[in-house]
Amino acid sequence: MAGRVRKKVKKALIFVVFTAIVSSLSAQETSAGSLNTSSSWTLTASTLSHYAFRGVRRGGLSFQPSLEYDTGKLGLGIWTNAPLKDKVAGQSDPESDFYGYYAMELTNTLTVAPGFTAYTYPGVKQCDGFYSATFEPNIALNYAIHGVRLTPKLYYDFQRKGPTAELTASFAVPLKDWGTELDFNATAGTYLWKDAVAGKNTAVKNWGDYYLAGVSLPYQVSKDSKVQIGWAYTTGSHNFLKQGTAGKIRNAAAIGRGVVTLSYSVTF
Repeated sequence: MAGRVRKKVKKALIFVVFTAIVSSLSAQETSAGSLNTSSSWTLTASTLSHYAFRGVRRGGLSFQPSLEYDTGKLGLGIWTNAPLKDKVAGQSDPESDFYGYYAMELTNTLTVAPGFTAYTYPGVKQCDGFYSATFEPNIALNYAIHGVRLTPKLYYDFQRKGPTAELTASFAVPLKDWGTELDFNATAGTYLWKDAVAGKNTAVKNWGDYYLAGVSLPYQVSKDSKVQIGWAYTTGSHNFLKQGTAGKIRNAAAIGRGVVTLSYSVTF
């Protein structure tokens, strides 16, 4: 009974999210003439030395292309990961994530953005303990103060049955002589999943904290394209797995590492 209820709730939430998206698109299309709503596509190709998700290693050298469509306050996109070296079995090999958000301005310095991400892993098997797809709605606040942007964000994973809370801070330091800037960012988060491993009769919990601090240097190649190089240190902390009444086990994949990223993006 509980399983059927959860499935109905998931279907209802997905329906509501996509209905809101379609309604937003229709409304913006109707008023495009009067509001002059602009639309664009952004294609990004990134290569990074390590791929980690919330402090947990998911692969080594990886290629991560993405495509995003923006119109007015609405953004929709697909992000993918293809491991090139040091693959982690069952983790992001490959991965394709479909996401969306709708940013609503509350004041000049505060916006709220409800959104969602549908994660898909076509190469995994549930019998090996991996989910082939998960769905995670989220809501974020963006607040700017004295040049610093603060973004608290809440997620809830319907398949793994648990929340994630995250806070990101970012700011830019202008480099006028070079015609660019240094972008600094830091993230701290924590999560608790009550059913982290697929196909188990007794649920496996997974919980932990994660941190990231990094800096990137963008360079505008042309009006519509740019290249960016960055470095970040990411780590997982107090990350454990626990099944039933058994003792907790430390997650060996939650370790610190430096990550180098090189990306190129074009908007059209």
